Amino acid sequence: MKHSTAIIPLLLLLCLGTSCRDDTEIFIPEEERLSDAEDTSIRGFYLLNEGNMGSNKSTLDYYDYETGTYSRNIFGFANPSVPKELGDVGNDIQIYGSKLYAVINCSNKVEVMDAMTAKRLGQIDIPNCRYIRFHEGYAYVTSYAGPVELNPNYEQLGYVAKVDTASFQVLARCLVGFQPDELEIAGNKIYVANSGGYMFPNYESTVSVIDISTFTETKRIDVARNLHRLRADRHGNLWVTSRGDYYDQPSRLYRVDLSTETVADSLDIAVSNFCLDGDSLYLYSVAWSYITMSNEITYGIVDVAKNKVVTRNFITDGTEQSIKIPYGITVHPLTKDIYVTDAKNYVSPGTLYCFDKDGRQKWNVRTGDIPAHFVFVK
Repeated sequence: MKHSTAIIPLLLLLCLGTSCRDDTEIFIPEEERLSDAEDTSIRGFYLLNEGNMGSNKSTLDYYDYETGTYSRNIFGFANPSVPKELGDVGNDIQIYGSKLYAVINCSNKVEVMDAMTAKRLGQIDIPNCRYIRFHEGYAYVTSYAGPVELNPNYEQLGYVAKVDTASFQVLARCLVGFQPDELEIAGNKIYVANSGGYMFPNYESTVSVIDISTFTETKRIDVARNLHRLRADRHGNLWVTSRGDYYDQPSRLYRVDLSTETVADSLDIAVSNFCLDGDSLYLYSVAWSYITMSNEITYGIVDVAKNKVVTRNFITDGTEQSIKIPYGITVHPLTKDIYVTDAKNYVSPGTLYCFDKDGRQKWNVRTGDIPAHFVFVK
């Protein structure tokens, strides 16, 4: 059996000490044993909980495969001197090299930590930042640029920031469309989903294409309204999600042929979030309609090689009925366990569910508020 990851001994050390933010507040680690140890090259995963906007309640959890232990709110334990902890609305989390990057949207920063201990290394200041990806020593971060404001006549274009991962300095900015969300890097290009999400009912409908070498936008691909997520597969396709307009234009999944940079096809399946594992695109949808004033919740798998929906529900034991609002999803690259989070009512702690590769629930555990974004530690 392998030794436990560095983060658990760190938490125990902090618990035994008197680390605190003032003379009266002492933080006690919250740990829960969920399963037997797993001997794989994947040490564990971080789960970033968004927290409610304006509440400064974003938190970071960690699951250790080598001990089967789930730990809550580890950023506060690892960084007792940081005054406001992680910040306001955690929107993305990724690992690059030895560093862990958490995009904290309304705190206008990317928090940079040691990937093994979650100890704070610094921050990157980017207004209304959204998602982050990496390429050859640089981080690329989408930014809404302007304030949080619902306005059909919003005038501030968004941008992608190019960041030096050694100095944490923003080196350049490339303007794209309004309210850019996820981005994907394929070949020597960056693809950006422009949402126009603040501009209801005047949503954006394009994917910006940025040449990495010149860091300039070269074109926009017209796809559909209110774009959100992007993922490139190994067959030369870019899978793009549209949230629709919540009235008569429903959420859909689109396939963009990267050789021609045009929309090649669309699938009649709603998508809120997805995870690509090999040729299997695992997805869920919470599709709100202002016509019915209700959500329609679905789960599914798309075979990206065959360009077809394989199943409309990957949970096979009926336990999806206990999930109120699915909010995050990932798949273990080796065991193929499927993880789905539940945001519940958005204001109280959520739940993380683990399903085996056949869709049967293995365990579930309490998380922070609005559990959303995963990254595996290898």
